[in-house]
Amino acid sequence: MSKGKYYITTAIAYTSGKPHIGNSYEIVLADSIARFKRKDGYDVFFQTGTDEHGQKIELKAQEAGITPKQFVDQVAGTIKDLWNLMDTSYDHFIRTTDDYHEKQVQKIFKKLYDQGDIYKGSYEGLYCTPCESFWTESQLVDGKCPDCGREVKPAQEEAYFFKMSKYADKLIEHINTHPEFIQPVSRKNEMMNNFLLPGLQDLCVSRSSFKWGIPVDFDQKHVVYVWLDALTNYITGIGYDCEGNSSQQYHKLWPADLHLIGKDIIRFHTIYWPIFLMALGEPLPKQVFGHPWLLQGDGKMSKSKGNVIYADDLVNFFGVDAVRYFVLHEMPFENDGTISWELLVERINSDLANTLGNLVNRTISMSNKYFDGVVADKGCEEAVDEELKTVATGAYSKVAAKMDELRVADALTEIFALFKRCNKYIDETEPWVLAKEEAKKDRLSTVLYNLVESILIGASLLEPYMPSTAKKIAEQLNTQLRSFEELESFGKYPSGNTVTQKPEILFARLDAKEVVEKAEAMFAERKAAAEAAAGATEETPDVIEIEPKEEITYDLFDKMQFQVGEIIACEEVPKSKKLLCSQVRIGSQVKQIVSGIKQHYSAEEMVGKKVMVLVNLKPAKLAGVLSEGMLLCAEDAEGNLALVTPEKDMPAGAQIC
Repeated sequence: MSKGKYYITTAIAYTSGKPHIGNSYEIVLADSIARFKRKDGYDVFFQTGTDEHGQKIELKAQEAGITPKQFVDQVAGTIKDLWNLMDTSYDHFIRTTDDYHEKQVQKIFKKLYDQGDIYKGSYEGLYCTPCESFWTESQLVDGKCPDCGREVKPAQEEAYFFKMSKYADKLIEHINTHPEFIQPVSRKNEMMNNFLLPGLQDLCVSRSSFKWGIPVDFDQKHVVYVWLDALTNYITGIGYDCEGNSSQQYHKLWPADLHLIGKDIIRFHTIYWPIFLMALGEPLPKQVFGHPWLLQGDGKMSKSKGNVIYADDLVNFFGVDAVRYFVLHEMPFENDGTISWELLVERINSDLANTLGNLVNRTISMSNKYFDGVVADKGCEEAVDEELKTVATGAYSKVAAKMDELRVADALTEIFALFKRCNKYIDETEPWVLAKEEAKKDRLSTVLYNLVESILIGASLLEPYMPSTAKKIAEQLNTQLRSFEELESFGKYPSGNTVTQKPEILFARLDAKEVVEKAEAMFAERKAAAEAAAGATEETPDVIEIEPKEEITYDLFDKMQFQVGEIIACEEVPKSKKLLCSQVRIGSQVKQIVSGIKQHYSAEEMVGKKVMVLVNLKPAKLAGVLSEGMLLCAEDAEGNLALVTPEKDMPAGAQIC
């Protein structure tokens, strides 16, 4: 009997390029939840897809010399191939260029306009092209976009706006009365304190400075703002119609049970999206979970460095299920996770090759060696068996409790606790010793039966996370994976069944040095190919072209005072993803300077650096912290920052001229 419907979505992937492993993590996480819910008796619908409009895509298509539709067709195909490669079980893949979606977005925009929620005006502000967002001067961090840290440019254009403040109080009430709505709780606090409680500004929901978007059908100069377009996929993909003719599927599935998204887009999903739904008179999703990021342990992934890790790279090295295990196991509930080639090898060797693979191989091999593969329960029990059985039959409830809280890494840990207990059981019972005495043959048979039964319970629990591996284990045990309902009692494996004669090595041990060398060779080859494609040679070093600013006179330049500063202390600015607060010695005085470089430098590594400082910049407060100058940085095409430092050791306070 079904436990009811369960509608889960991922954020739709932006088609500006191939997603790296950090982006791919989300689809694997969602898939593990969807598979678990299906196996747990829910009628699951799992939707993912691609977000395909916006100025950034229009510009990339121009650079590639193709139309925007041709560009997004290529990238959407790549994304879908990656999602399929990772063995994800989505039910629907939506593209925001799908005709049915575009028509509904136009109808939604018109409805909101007709009922007075959207009005026409003009916008003058600072625009970040990568984020497709307008900002005011006060919202910037060190003059840069507060979300991505990149340059913003002044922009003025006619636009339509949504009256966000009209629904703000209603949203605040909903969040306060539905504590499960935004998870983890830290994300809820961030949204309330930083955005809702200070007051919402009206939101720009159309653009007229580019064409690649869904046209506003009653005003062809405008295209619909990419976030209004993208967010509505969650309802258009299941048959929503704002004229009242929504499909049976929509009425069955909405509201969504879970929107699974990255923490960087939590604001759009917990403020803009609920308000859009309120305006449409539709229920709000039950839960929005902002998962943390998967970061590269040995430095930031960068296309210019050629070290970006993609899911298919890892699959080629380690296989699908090993990659699925790693990204699910290494991601904490709230904090960012780390990925590196060395850590991957360590986890595969310790958890997959040793704890799991060796357990399965040893058990099957002993069954073949001592009983020609026949696994029989002879009922020759001892006290040590009870603890193994307790762990095995109690595993499902522990895993289910973790999954109810979306603590997927912890759920995996509970499953591997069972496999570790099986290994301990082998050490306790010593089957090789029992095999030496004919009188203990029934005891040996019982021990091997208990191991096979426990392994099968563990494999059945493992299926949502490592589906191929779980199936292989069941095949080697010559049986089927079990439903969750069957896992809370012990002894269902058919006594007298025969395991495979040739157990397959599930995961081979790897040499970390060999893997790293192979990865470095791959990155070097990829970088060389990219340089060759761009026509790069040793005579044409990497350069970046930026838009020139208005010329200034020497008198204006002479008013700016640059000096060498020494950072003597540094700490993170509370509640800020971008900011570090440094105490900088300049001559005999110390200035406090706030900088948006937290993604590029830790507070610890800042201490002791000699840096270039604009000393006489007018003091300003950033995130409530006083800043008395500016640290100068260089930025590459990928948004990577490097502090400008003197070539030779210079004293703090030395003039830069």
